[in-house]
Amino acid sequence: MSTPDVVVVGAGPCGSFAAAKLARQGAKVTVFEEHGEIGVPSHCAGHLSISGLKRLGLFPLPRAIVDSTIFGATVYSPVGNAFTVRFASPVTCAVNRTLFDQHIGRMAESYGVCYSLKSRVQSLIIKEGSTKGLRVIRKNRMEALQAKIVIDAEGVSSSLLGQAGLQKPERGKIINAVSAEVDGVIDLQTDMVDVFLGNEYAPGFYAWLIPKSENAARIGLATRENNPKELLLRLMLKHPAASARLQRARIIQTTFHPLTLGGPIPKPFSDGFLVVGDAASQVKPTTGGGVILGMTCAEIAAEVASLSLQKHDFSAKSLSLYQKRCNRILRFDMSIMLRIRKMLDAMSDRRIDGAIAFCEALGVDRTLQKVKELDFQGKSILRSMKSPKMVALLGYILYSYLIANT
Repeated sequence: MSTPDVVVVGAGPCGSFAAAKLARQGAKVTVFEEHGEIGVPSHCAGHLSISGLKRLGLFPLPRAIVDSTIFGATVYSPVGNAFTVRFASPVTCAVNRTLFDQHIGRMAESYGVCYSLKSRVQSLIIKEGSTKGLRVIRKNRMEALQAKIVIDAEGVSSSLLGQAGLQKPERGKIINAVSAEVDGVIDLQTDMVDVFLGNEYAPGFYAWLIPKSENAARIGLATRENNPKELLLRLMLKHPAASARLQRARIIQTTFHPLTLGGPIPKPFSDGFLVVGDAASQVKPTTGGGVILGMTCAEIAAEVASLSLQKHDFSAKSLSLYQKRCNRILRFDMSIMLRIRKMLDAMSDRRIDGAIAFCEALGVDRTLQKVKELDFQGKSILRSMKSPKMVALLGYILYSYLIANT
């Protein structure tokens, strides 16, 4: 293996996308992945916005990757009351995450990126306070590999952040999620997503049902407390709305993974080192979605790394442009989403029921149907405030938050 300009740790979509963009600019890039196959195991529901994929130049996707196209969502309150928003055209798609990750990997390889699978990165090589490469175990042998820049795309459980002197995602804002493949689902709407709320089933977050076919789906939830697997079974058997569809469903496969909802880490760069994706907590605090935002930041990381390679300057000062550009895109939306998450966390089940009834009674769906942006939600929320209905809904949520904290 020739000495690369840049090494990427992690072959998820953020790591592979950064690698592809760098290689296309002429950089020599190697991606290290500890597993033997890209995208395996899969830890994500694979629910992606079409507008986000278009911005990244990835839409349309190959048909084999897309399980279903989604026109909207039905949100169920803890007692089973429903509120539906349906758009005139598809707004999201449910993808097979293994195939999606492999698709991005093949794209990167087509630009000359080298993949090293079954390669566990052990540590960074740091000299005089600057990252100069990494140590990796391959074929049961420890190897030292020099590189001008290391990009960390390991995920939320990154082991390299601390070595680079950077702060990890805030532990108190990390919640535990479970995802499952199921079949035997009853009355499944193949073009709509279901969202289930309730502190008895998913305290601090929500549960989801994403269709794959007429009777197969991905279900899951995330929680800030209790055992997510036990909560998932409770949801399937006892939630008034979920149980009607899932009581007889069969779980085929289950995976567990953490979600970080605390917003981006304070500093995603140091000398010779950049962080992208979940490792940098580039995740929506409202929904836990991080693929589109993470890949957006990965593209920025590739642009900044390419500039640093051209200048032969890999200092923190040079790489700090990455944070400046990310902040320019994300800061406003993240600040709004963090505030919304804080207010939602404070709502009791009774208040959640009230909010769903409030939305249905006011016809808030007609206002939400005008929302075009699902990833940068802060701007969407700001634009929707032109509607008195949305102002009233936000007032209700804010009032619920104040009641819970007085």
